[in-house]
Amino acid sequence: MNGTNLFRLIITALLILWAVVEITPVRDTPFEDFLLQQVTETVDEAGNVVNTREENRETLIGLLARVTELVDDHRERLGLVEENPYPTVFIGMRRVANEENIDLSRYFQHIRVADIRNLERRNETLLNELLTRSKGELRLGLDLAGGVAITFEVDAEQLDSDFHIRQQQMEDVRAIILDRVDGLGVAEPIVRIKGGNLVEVQMPGISSEDNPNLAETIGAPAVLEFTLLHRTARPGTTERAPLGYVEKVQEIEDRETGEIIRERVYVRRIPVMTGEIINRARPQITQTGGYEVTMDFNAAGRRQFAEVTRQIAAENTPGNIGRLGILLDGELISSPTVREEINSPSARITGRFTQREAFELANALSNPLAVELAVTEMYEVGPSLAADARDASLRAGAAAGVLVIIFMLIYYGIAGVVSTLAVILNVLLVIGALASFGATLTLPGVAALVLTIGMAVDASILIFERTREELLAGKSIKNAVTNGFEKAFSTIIDANVTTLITALILVWLGTGPVQGFGITLAVGILATVFCSLVFMRFLMELLVSGNLLKNPFRFRLIRAEEIPFLNYARRAFAASWVVVALGIVAFILHFDQAFGIDFTGGDEVSVVYEQRLTSLDVQSAASAATFTAADGSTEPFGEVNIFYRTPLGSEREIMIVQTEPGKGGQLFQVLAQAYPDAGLERVGETQIGAAVGKEVTNSAIYSMLAALVGILLYIAVRFEFGYGLGAITATMHDVLMTIGLFIALGEFLSIGSGQFTAPMIAAVLMTVGYSINDTIVVFDRIREELELNPGMNLRRVIHISISRVLNRTILTSLTTLFASFTLFLFGAGVIKDFALVFLIGILTGTFSSIFIASPTFFWYHKGDRRKVEKGEILPSYDWTAEPQQQPEKSRA
Repeated sequence: MNGTNLFRLIITALLILWAVVEITPVRDTPFEDFLLQQVTETVDEAGNVVNTREENRETLIGLLARVTELVDDHRERLGLVEENPYPTVFIGMRRVANEENIDLSRYFQHIRVADIRNLERRNETLLNELLTRSKGELRLGLDLAGGVAITFEVDAEQLDSDFHIRQQQMEDVRAIILDRVDGLGVAEPIVRIKGGNLVEVQMPGISSEDNPNLAETIGAPAVLEFTLLHRTARPGTTERAPLGYVEKVQEIEDRETGEIIRERVYVRRIPVMTGEIINRARPQITQTGGYEVTMDFNAAGRRQFAEVTRQIAAENTPGNIGRLGILLDGELISSPTVREEINSPSARITGRFTQREAFELANALSNPLAVELAVTEMYEVGPSLAADARDASLRAGAAAGVLVIIFMLIYYGIAGVVSTLAVILNVLLVIGALASFGATLTLPGVAALVLTIGMAVDASILIFERTREELLAGKSIKNAVTNGFEKAFSTIIDANVTTLITALILVWLGTGPVQGFGITLAVGILATVFCSLVFMRFLMELLVSGNLLKNPFRFRLIRAEEIPFLNYARRAFAASWVVVALGIVAFILHFDQAFGIDFTGGDEVSVVYEQRLTSLDVQSAASAATFTAADGSTEPFGEVNIFYRTPLGSEREIMIVQTEPGKGGQLFQVLAQAYPDAGLERVGETQIGAAVGKEVTNSAIYSMLAALVGILLYIAVRFEFGYGLGAITATMHDVLMTIGLFIALGEFLSIGSGQFTAPMIAAVLMTVGYSINDTIVVFDRIREELELNPGMNLRRVIHISISRVLNRTILTSLTTLFASFTLFLFGAGVIKDFALVFLIGILTGTFSSIFIASPTFFWYHKGDRRKVEKGEILPSYDWTAEPQQQPEKSRA
């Protein structure tokens, strides 16, 4: 093994090791089991063992037994009935340890918390860290694994009586809550309006055990006020508060002993400033290892803060220094002294903050609520992608993967094994990276992963087809493999860089699922480049050196060297845009039905039952019936979603059925009649708002437009402007045709639903990625053939280039079609629509790279090669341009 391959092997091994470490443990470990696994021996300051690990473990087992008994049987003793009526071992352990003054850190000395003097804070910090470490590294989203949901109620008296203003107020509340949940690090939550004054928050990867005060954190008003402390009067020294002042208590922690000192002071009743002066707040670590919150002022706030502190400093006398009180929701949290004017863009709030408290305070201050929220419900929600639909789709996905592997093995032989190993490593690296980021894997993320796999297979096929060309040219197997990788290098890099530009712009401008798709795609692209150009090359050269790669690439689909594609370009170009136009017309005519519940909102019916129904049961009953409107007209029920939720503290599930607006009541009657033995009983019905806010939809559109501009600029610089114009035209064509055909097939032929739901955003973005990748492969070959054939006219160069990459184009399309078509046939629910969109995207992307992108490039330069060379770094040659007049059949 030469030095280069040894280096490749070491790098690959290190990356595999890193990925495995990042994704393990895959699942959560029960908290009590994890505590027993993590217990250590107790060592004093002199290094002497006070208690062995086994002794501490036995003590902890006894403590856990008491905690479990208390959690199960003595909720009132724990004082959790009002604060959190659904206690867990985590909450019970914290309460028991604090009540009995147990220092838990002596059992877990590998976690450094000894510098925290206060026992309660030390225990809480320790338990939070242990809980975090007990969680699995791979998090699944609401659509795949469910999560926890909270319903907040806004006091109706705090809302305006005007309907439109009231609606805007609720939308503002929804946006602020969404920002707060995002600030807590919850990936891709769902925040939607229910009824007139309710807001539902669904959060993946979150539990009441992780965040016992989660509802209070999200719903806290965070009213920040700055007020003055009385300079001389103190409670206890005067009979009553001075006029205009009220008594407040501030808790201060003694830094030496950790003891909590309660200081009583008088503060001015009317604040001198409010939280409106703050632009943004952020947590920071202090020099002593504690936490504080830094506030960045807006322009007016900076001037006002400077004026107030200047007035305080001006009244200072020796021994009498003024203090500025900081109140949060009416509680005095800090009262720093003011010795001079503070004319700074920021200020700090210091206090007795844990890390979590500092983050939550900064988050709340950055997103203050103008209304108070009351918690009406907390419940666990099942996966929005129903279990039967998910299981069917997983089986279909597994079958699709097996089909692709079998095809690659049959067509490429032992080289197909190399390709399969590269794809497996690719997926491992992507999942490892996502786990290291703390990302949540949702259906859009799975979509990006599928696109990544497609691009990884495509890179393998590119390399193998270039190697085949070298073998046909008479090269030895060793030289053919080397040259195959070298010639495929620029194509792989260019195709992945353009897609990476799209991914990075989605991360930059996107929100929610759009951003999640971009992150997964960006990671997948980097993994694809590594696996194809480093890992695969190592394996292929290893096979060559071991004389194991004999007579490879025996099969070849197409042997034609020059197919005159441009001869049919005008008709194909015109026909395809006619289809696009028809799709746009279908979209406009059916605009009201084009968007699903995720975008429009609808009805939500809560049902209790004796016999559990599956999503397929509900879907079949809805499909067999029709909805009767008020005017007597009938129509299909359309989109119907079903999932289950369990109120915390209850063991009884509730079936949630979501329908299009106004159809919930009738659908319940249909279900009750279709399944009389199920014992269905409607216990609630409400209207729900859109789960996909305008910010998500707009971010997807803006991101896509920005990505197109970025691609145009990159290709214009890397290739030439005509190439960029062809790529953008083809991408726009593919997006419009995919959307139009998806809606038309659903509306007129009942193939798919014809409605766009939240995951469809990711499916359309997949189409963009696939289209760009396919087009760049063709353009890269055109550029290469222009340089290799200096005397050949542009038309023939394009014909030869497309013909020589045609095997790769067809093979890549076939492998991705295998996966998509299998998911479409055997998948269920939204997966079926998702697969249909990608199926259309694959076909349109393959078509457009040949009949849209290449002709656009040709026509832009008017068939003149010299115009290409003027804008591209290529040698210039003397040659004869093809005649302008062509026979009809050979015109482009």
